[in-house]
Amino acid sequence: MKMETSLNTYELRLLDPPAANSPCFTALRRRKFAGMSSVAATQFLPLVATASAAKDFLVVSVHDVAPSTQATVDKMISEFARRGIRVLSLLVVPDYHHQGAAMKNRPFVSWLRGLESQGHEIVIHGYFHERPHRPRETIRNKFVTRFYTQNEGEFYDLGYDEALNRIKTARDEFHAAGLKPRGFVAPAWLLSAEGEQAARDAELEYTTRLRTIRDLRSGKNFATRSLVYSVQNNWRRATSIVWNAALARLLKMNPLLRLSVHPPDYSHPAVWQQIVDLIRALDAVRTPTTYQDWIAEWRRT
Repeated sequence: MKMETSLNTYELRLLDPPAANSPCFTALRRRKFAGMSSVAATQFLPLVATASAAKDFLVVSVHDVAPSTQATVDKMISEFARRGIRVLSLLVVPDYHHQGAAMKNRPFVSWLRGLESQGHEIVIHGYFHERPHRPRETIRNKFVTRFYTQNEGEFYDLGYDEALNRIKTARDEFHAAGLKPRGFVAPAWLLSAEGEQAARDAELEYTTRLRTIRDLRSGKNFATRSLVYSVQNNWRRATSIVWNAALARLLKMNPLLRLSVHPPDYSHPAVWQQIVDLIRALDAVRTPTTYQDWIAEWRRT
């Protein structure tokens, strides 16, 4: 199985920034903004835009949306809206950790429909968001699926037939609930080649990984790494805060910036404050969008 990301480099260390001049982005209008002069570990300083008629883009995605996380996600959405982020990509898990079919929860479905009608995007995010241990796993596979992703890499090594079955089942359940998902994102962005083919054959429009967005229709890959936090313990939170402060500076020239947040992020003040500071810093220089709208805009150029 060929993985898009090189996980044996241990994602917790500093990684090389993606190329800001990727040919895939040449169709989009680009503009520069002045760099962050000094980023504290828990606070972003304001960014100043250079004169330009167009803005670069920002996708804020909220992962692990499910009935059990609805209350927290709703608070996050409200806070983002107050800070100018009025459209989000919401990654919804059909049966989060086998807690029950989300599309059978009428209040939850009604909530999602309302959000979609407001311009938010509903994305299929795995099916169970859980991967059971396998017998005779390699050390690398144990690291990736247990330490790196806390047993949630559902599509890491899922075969084509099962991947297709889960994606199509999720798609059909969402459609029956009146929702219109265009994209599929695997939990922890761990998606095998077989899983990607399954998403394409299920007629989904795109998928994302940690460092890329792939248009499943054209096969084009866009180099755009996401900022994301790991909050399971103190050292992971501290590392995430320092790393994301540095990463934001490295990615400042990218036409598309991605910020991926999870419900537990909201419960850790230092992490959430940095997220808020970043959004505040980007408010004047980037246009909020969703993955599906960004892909559609790229296709029009």
